[in-house]
Amino acid sequence: MNKENLRNAKNFDELLDIKYGKIGTEKRDEFEEKAQYFVISEMLKEARKEANMTQEQLADKVGTKKSYISRLENGKCDIQLSTLYRIFEFGLGKRINLIFG
Repeated sequence: MNKENLRNAKNFDELLDIKYGKIGTEKRDEFEEKAQYFVISEMLKEARKEANMTQEQLADKVGTKKSYISRLENGKCDIQLSTLYRIFEFGLGKRINLIFG
């Protein structure tokens, strides 16, 4: 990867291709996975703050620990789909819609 190629990228997808490789390569798949964790963690943090709840209050409401909520918000651990639903729908009163592409 050289800086000239990065400067000449025409869009974000091309930039990602240059920096991390094409979709389907190991390096790009790893980047995409981390990006998804980041998105989920930011959505969780924003929804919790919107609900005027502390991490501890949310944890108590959904039957988990504050440290787990903190790790989720910081993208430091994996989350099961059932737990994601419980946190957003029961804990925060938000509806989840998944799209698979």
